[in-house]
Amino acid sequence: MTIDSDNLLSSILASLDRIEYIKPEDIPDIDLYMDQVTTFMDGKLRSASRYPEEDKILTKTMINNYAKNKLLPPPVKKKYSKEHVLLLIFIYYYKNILSINDIQALLSPVSEHFFQNGKEFDLESIYREVFSMEKEQVEALKADVTEKYRKSQETFQDAPEEKSEFLRTFSFICMLALDVYIKKLMIEKLVDEMTASENGADVQKGEVKKK
Repeated sequence: MTIDSDNLLSSILASLDRIEYIKPEDIPDIDLYMDQVTTFMDGKLRSASRYPEEDKILTKTMINNYAKNKLLPPPVKKKYSKEHVLLLIFIYYYKNILSINDIQALLSPVSEHFFQNGKEFDLESIYREVFSMEKEQVEALKADVTEKYRKSQETFQDAPEEKSEFLRTFSFICMLALDVYIKKLMIEKLVDEMTASENGADVQKGEVKKK
C-alpha cells in the first residue's frame, strides 16, 4: 500500500481552512422552528464534516435529547431563539470529545447566568469572545500539525522500504492521537474543577439563605 503523505498533509491543512465559524450576525434574529434550526446548522457546518453526503449535522432527535438532558433550555411555543442556536453550536463542537454529563456541567452555569439574561453581557457576548480566537487558533494548529508531520517523516528509518510510508503515517496518527488524548484529559479535569467550584458556590448560597 502506498500513501502519498505530502498530499495527505495538504489535504488535512486544507480541511482546517474549511472550518467555518458561524458569526452571530449570520444567525437570524427571529425565533426559528426546529426544521429551520436544523436547516441553518446543516448549511453552515456540512462543509467541514467527514462525509458531507451522509453525515447528520443536527436532527430533531438530537435537539430533543439535548433538551431532555438539560443541555438546552426548552423552546418557547416550539420556537428557538438566537441564543438557543448559539448553545447548539457549542454542543456541536463538544459532543465528539465530551460526555453528555460533561457538556451539561460545562454549559449549565453558562445557561443559568447568561441565557436571555436581559443584560449587555449575555450569551452572545461570550460566544463572540470565544470564537474571536478561531482564526488565530487554526493557524497555530496548522503549524503544530505540520511540525508533527515533519517529525513523523523522520521515524522508521530502518523499517522495510515497502512498509516505511505506512509506518510513518501511523506514527503521524499516533502523535495526533496522543495530543487529542492529553487535551481531552485536561478538559475533563477543568470541567471537574469548574463543577466542584460551582457546587461549592451553591452550597455557600444555601447557607447564607438559611442564616
